[in-house]
Amino acid sequence: MAKKKIKYICQECGAESPKWLGKCPACGNWNTLVEEEISSAETKNPHALTTAFETPRRIAEVDMEELPRFMTGSGELDRVLGGGMIPGSIILIAGDPGVGKSSLTLAVCANVARSGKRVLYVTGEESSRQIRMRAERLNALADELFICAENNFERITHHVDKVQPELLIVDSIQTIYKSEIESAPGSVSQVRECSAGLMRLSKSLGVTTFIIGHVTKDGSLAGPRVLEHIVDTVLFFEGERNADFRVLRAIKNRFGATSEIGLFEMRDTGLADVPDASKLFLPEKADDIGSVIVPTVEGTRPLLVEVQALVAPTPFMPPRRTSDSVDIKRIQLLLAVLEKRLHLSIGPCDVYVKTAGGIKIDEPATDLPIAISLASSFANRKLLPQCVIFGEVGLSGEVRAVSKARQRVDESIRMGFTNIILPKKNFAEVSKLNSVAKANLISVENLRDALKLSMPREKI
Repeated sequence: MAKKKIKYICQECGAESPKWLGKCPACGNWNTLVEEEISSAETKNPHALTTAFETPRRIAEVDMEELPRFMTGSGELDRVLGGGMIPGSIILIAGDPGVGKSSLTLAVCANVARSGKRVLYVTGEESSRQIRMRAERLNALADELFICAENNFERITHHVDKVQPELLIVDSIQTIYKSEIESAPGSVSQVRECSAGLMRLSKSLGVTTFIIGHVTKDGSLAGPRVLEHIVDTVLFFEGERNADFRVLRAIKNRFGATSEIGLFEMRDTGLADVPDASKLFLPEKADDIGSVIVPTVEGTRPLLVEVQALVAPTPFMPPRRTSDSVDIKRIQLLLAVLEKRLHLSIGPCDVYVKTAGGIKIDEPATDLPIAISLASSFANRKLLPQCVIFGEVGLSGEVRAVSKARQRVDESIRMGFTNIILPKKNFAEVSKLNSVAKANLISVENLRDALKLSMPREKI
């Protein structure tokens, strides 16, 4: 009897090892290597990921005809995808449990099916009756929408050949398994091989495929990194389960921008588009101490977000630095600039920073408003009424220009703000806009000037 060939695979990063190790040499995690048997398919050709035989040809001879897109029925999702779905593309949607992944994909299935295209929804986590109950609640019943509860990859392939769908949903990739692989569903080997099989199936038949994926406890995508490399688009749902809105962010997109976001509101009938996002994140009570309005830009969309800071003395050491929506390293840098350049003794204080609705912001233009919100809370002073602020802060306290200043100013004026504090180098560009006649543009060169002009009643 032939001896079984085994290998050890890290369940965190997917790295392989011929022998067991206590610590993964790739990701450094302990006790993550699990024994798995090498299948006969892997032994014969472990790297067979090609979709079809194709003869090499000159790049100038490749047909440049643009791939046709078809709409999902959701304007926000189409925006994130870059204008709609591409036939033969694979889209991975991930997010926390209960955030709305299945609800959104089922609504997309109904919209596409009503347009006359055939859709197949494969679920490995629920029964067909449960999917029907959700479809009733979401008003997602359509004649061309087919559903089946199946975990076996070979039988899923058979169903695809029989139904011939133009859109395929797999919910979720962690529940699908191949019979020839000995490991359990959800293991690194199963996720890798099943995703590669779905890629071959999608590319060969021209079927657009949505894959729903789980996330780990730290918020990253569960399974091997090869899953993200195989798919064409990776979308992440953000937002708290108890909140009314969700943010869909593109992490990877071969057919569009990776910085786009889509905004949805959770209702009894499912997720609804939020076309005017700025109103969602603006404060109900303006001009509070430590509250600043930031005109951030996500992809092509300007978005006004409220940043709130609370600076309070504490007898405990070391003081706390807490934020779930802004990078802690950015906050620590700005605190160091405020202490060194402006001599504000924030060091022995607890610092808390958050954004309205918990939306995550991470761009240089948020430096100046975060610094001013921290100083406002520390000095216990209100800011200029109806004021928005943007700009990048350097280590010496200078305020640097940022990109897309025109879009930021236009959105601020559209939402009724009359005072706009911006970098001096952006002033010449923005002052040419016709809409600036309705607003007071305040240009600043350094952080000290910005604080004096934003809090005129306080000497800093």
